[in-house]
Amino acid sequence: MKCLIDLIYLLALVIYAPKMAYRRIKHGRYKTGWNQRLGKTPRKCPDKRCIWIHAVSMGEVNLTQTLVAQLKTRLPEYEIVISTTTDTGFERATKLYGDSHCVFFFPFDISPIMKRAFDNLRPDMIILVELEIWPNLISIAKSRGVPVVIVNGRISNRSLPRYRLAKSLLKPVIAKISLFLAQNEEYAKRFFELGGSQKQLFVTGSLKYDTAAVDKPVDGSQELACQIAKQSEPLWVAGGTGDNEEIFIIGVYKKLLADFPDLRLAVVPRKPERFDTVAQLIEKSGLELVRYSKIKSQKTPAISKKAVILGDTMGDLRRFYAISDIIFVGRSLVPMGGSDMMEAAALNKCVMFGPHTENFAHTVEDLLAANGAIEVKNEDELYQRMCQCLRDSAFAAQIAACGCEVIIKNKGATNRTVEHLLKLIQH
Repeated sequence: MKCLIDLIYLLALVIYAPKMAYRRIKHGRYKTGWNQRLGKTPRKCPDKRCIWIHAVSMGEVNLTQTLVAQLKTRLPEYEIVISTTTDTGFERATKLYGDSHCVFFFPFDISPIMKRAFDNLRPDMIILVELEIWPNLISIAKSRGVPVVIVNGRISNRSLPRYRLAKSLLKPVIAKISLFLAQNEEYAKRFFELGGSQKQLFVTGSLKYDTAAVDKPVDGSQELACQIAKQSEPLWVAGGTGDNEEIFIIGVYKKLLADFPDLRLAVVPRKPERFDTVAQLIEKSGLELVRYSKIKSQKTPAISKKAVILGDTMGDLRRFYAISDIIFVGRSLVPMGGSDMMEAAALNKCVMFGPHTENFAHTVEDLLAANGAIEVKNEDELYQRMCQCLRDSAFAAQIAACGCEVIIKNKGATNRTVEHLLKLIQH
């Protein structure tokens, strides 16, 4: 079985290699971290015991913050190391943890490479964020007596059919996982269906609620407001947008300007490789464009309030949200599963999103049930609801307040998660 898995991985690497080469040349990705991907994983405190946390990308890295902080406090005798797969995840993890923790790219799950990583790290526990099924990692951990835990576990509606198709292959791997800490009962049932033991399944809630800071000033937000000359005029921020979604946002914005000429727009795409594409879309629409990267680097000393602001820097989305009046959470008017709306709601802002929010289905359900967000079906409905909120600020404020209350009520997952982890590692 191990040889078959390695063969499948090698074939996948051969097939994926041209795409990696293209992204390396076109977008500057995959240029660093190859020693780590080949198993040469670092430690800062090799004399300590080790907890290895893997978070695939930036979103997963962000939700580890409260978990890492509590583990560091409760288990000071352990070194916590963090791996990630994507360049954006690595950049974010380095910014959050690079001074005090080892951050590295996740090794290829090919058995000799993964064994090398285990030899270097010598982990006492492995924590996989949300759902990361790596057969060789899990098998090697089992053979060495290292517990593997899935935290903030979820299996989305979109991915469930694929897992069901591969159930016969996945079941022996999933059976080796020591603990499943699921976001809700439905996800727990899906883990059980795929082979998880009922005795090892617990519902702990979503860590994202805990990392969504409520009533806390956002560092750098006032500086951003000054940089873009934000005053009393309303600012609409479309954050985490996906492929071609900006076309709808720009179309709605141009219509809104007829009745709300002071309205300003900032667009923050989810992926940095799309910054140039979105800049071209804005320019082709006939609207004036200013790139925030140029403002931030002081290459643009003054800004027209009629210009659409393109948020083409990493790590500034929350600052844009903090100074906004209305937020549209992207990847939801197009079928991409949605983006995280908890952070926006926690900032006490009026939040909107489209119908494609499968990756955040339960959060959306809670927000809508409490009238704490607005779901729009299409471009026309987005325009109508924007008009409503711009004309009736009290209505928008009520939506914001209810959304923030939902976030507050759902906090506590970190404490529950850590208690389970402590029982397992101290067993």
